[in-house]
Amino acid sequence: MVHMPLSFALSGRPRPAGSAPATVMAVLLLAAATSAAAQTAHAAPAKALQARVARILAATPLIDGHNDLPENYKERVNDHLDQLDIAGDTSKLAEPLHTDIPRLRRGGVGGQFWSVFVPTTLEGPPAAVAVFEQIDLVHRMIARYPETFAFAATAADVERIHRSGRIACLIGMEGGYSIADSLAVLRQAYACGARYMTLTHWKSIDWADAATDAPRNGGLTRFGREVVREMNRMGMLVDLSHVSDRTMLDALETSQAPVIFSHSSARALCNHARNVPDDILRRVAANRGIVMVNFAPGFVSEAARVASEPVDAEWARLGSLYPNDPKRVAAELRGCSAQHPVPDATLAQVADHIEHIRAVAGIDHVGIGSDFDGIGRTPVGLEDVSKYPALLEELLRRGWSDNDVARVAGGNILRVMREAERVAARLQKERPASDARIEELDADPAPGHGGPTGASE
Repeated sequence: MVHMPLSFALSGRPRPAGSAPATVMAVLLLAAATSAAAQTAHAAPAKALQARVARILAATPLIDGHNDLPENYKERVNDHLDQLDIAGDTSKLAEPLHTDIPRLRRGGVGGQFWSVFVPTTLEGPPAAVAVFEQIDLVHRMIARYPETFAFAATAADVERIHRSGRIACLIGMEGGYSIADSLAVLRQAYACGARYMTLTHWKSIDWADAATDAPRNGGLTRFGREVVREMNRMGMLVDLSHVSDRTMLDALETSQAPVIFSHSSARALCNHARNVPDDILRRVAANRGIVMVNFAPGFVSEAARVASEPVDAEWARLGSLYPNDPKRVAAELRGCSAQHPVPDATLAQVADHIEHIRAVAGIDHVGIGSDFDGIGRTPVGLEDVSKYPALLEELLRRGWSDNDVARVAGGNILRVMREAERVAARLQKERPASDARIEELDADPAPGHGGPTGASE
């Protein structure tokens, strides 16, 4: 082998004594052969992993627990579907989206819980109106793209739609304040297709405490527990993303059906209140529930979480100043963001969260809940809905079996849905719809948070 750098051999400078064009050609040929061999060796395993993922997703639908595309229709075009066409590439918009049909197809998506989010500035009847407008938008979106989407209400629906080659669309309500403290509104949301409800969002509400707000109730109130029981009776999944630890425990104590965390990660790896601590992970396993891992960098990377604290504080301040003007909040937040750069999270870190939840709760209790189009930044390698196969390939690369990857991709949430459906069928034979009212149950709450089996803070 020639001991001079290849860059020197190709530089056009005078060659050292004894060198010859043949020597240069030998170096080039050797380098080319080595490079080709390396590329072939890398390509073969990569193609094999891609083929394995394709086989997995042909048999098991990839189901994401949380995507905020409907909120973007509301904020950007006031719910006018014809003004935001997701049949094309929405990454080229002035304000790019993470989601469109071509990228959903490239990502192998088989089922999607579309979040129907209502701003926390709305309460009472206006919040209920807003959530039904969002539910209506999802149904209209499905109707607009019938060759791609179909509405799903059950696990069997998801599997049938996946076999047809379309994407099963499920609806998840984000924020219990959207039922306006009314079980009747909750039931009608279910009748219109909602299949989970996140009990809170960023703020605590009349009957449940949030993870990111001061406690008002010490967890769930008596009415909050009745909400959980009524969700069980209908077959609506109880979503504990966004709720406080005490609310998590109260809901797990109350629920007869498996609960979900539609978009949360592991607190042991990133110490955000929105993530799930290990003791709760073990309770989720006992409950037969699932934690669907969020991709938000501040929930995935501890370094990103710490670095983003000043930005989060400014976001909260601006939100209180301009509660009805999200565009102004975003515009004024840009300066703060520029002064406080946040390091990237990575696909590998998301895989770390999945592995941690598997290690603590077990393989049957972890899934994917990206939060796409509800987060400003994404991990490197998971930039949009086309990237799910890369995450599954990473798990395979780490030695996961095809069967275990299939469980994470969609098998686990389908199992949770089926179990919740069985619980609902039993409960509907045992009792009628609840006619309880919040003013009756919570008129004289016990110290802490009430309920005959509730524990005080």
